[in-house]
Amino acid sequence: MKTRMRPGIVGRIITSLVVLTALSPIAVAAPVRLKVGLMPAVDAAPMLLAAERGYFEAEGVEVELVVFTNANERQVALQTGAVDGTITDLVAFVYNVQGGFDLRIASSTDGSFPFLVRKDFSEATKVRVAMMEVSVSNYLADAWLGSRYALEKVFITEIPARLEVIKAGKVDMACLPEPIASMGVLAGLEKREFANTDDYYPDILVFTASAAAKKLDAIRRFNRAVDRAVADLVANPSLARALLVEKLRLDPRVKDMMTLPTWHPTRLPAAEYLAKVSAWIAELQGKPVTLDWNKFLLREALP
Repeated sequence: MKTRMRPGIVGRIITSLVVLTALSPIAVAAPVRLKVGLMPAVDAAPMLLAAERGYFEAEGVEVELVVFTNANERQVALQTGAVDGTITDLVAFVYNVQGGFDLRIASSTDGSFPFLVRKDFSEATKVRVAMMEVSVSNYLADAWLGSRYALEKVFITEIPARLEVIKAGKVDMACLPEPIASMGVLAGLEKREFANTDDYYPDILVFTASAAAKKLDAIRRFNRAVDRAVADLVANPSLARALLVEKLRLDPRVKDMMTLPTWHPTRLPAAEYLAKVSAWIAELQGKPVTLDWNKFLLREALP
């Protein structure tokens, strides 16, 4: 005896199978993974908070954050593909791209860069200043100290080594990011701060061109999660203080000493600012910066 199903029953069964297939774990795509480098600086706070509060997972992206204290190690990690992207600065970015290493800027970041002054420093017309050569610290030294002093620049890549040199009194001043700069205050150093007359800092978040092409949606989700963290920091800046002390393993006494920036949602540097920094880089390297910035600004990654 043959059994025949009515058309309505067959339709409902097929519909049910389609729904079950759609809900099956096999059909759910795993989140794309991003590995991002940070430096021990306040502009890492939004990303650290986004990880702490589960915002990356909520936005559907798997993120691993790696803190570097040495810019050379960060560079090697980026060039070898050990990280997809990193916080860096416009100066290093230009040198990378001119050297053939293709990168994309996903957003500007908000930093804070005081200058530490050695003990028993007496005002003079010429000062020895520790900084990193191809970096934001060199740019800010010229921008903030250049009109006050004749600068003898001492180039030190590692941030902890820069702190030790100024603590030992081997240089007069040193440019260090917060909250590391506040660690110097605990050692009896003076912290001098200068008003930033621009709406931006040279700090940026970059990704390799390959990661930008293959993981654009994940980078956009990353930025959305960071924006959620920025909103939290604007509402309660003390979140950054506690988090930076914990994640960077700092002396708890610096928590209320560190200078925090004005937090902004993810955004790209303005054309005027890029032109200003490019002019300084051109003078530093002795040749013009001829980049087509539109090629390197990852506008599609903004939420």
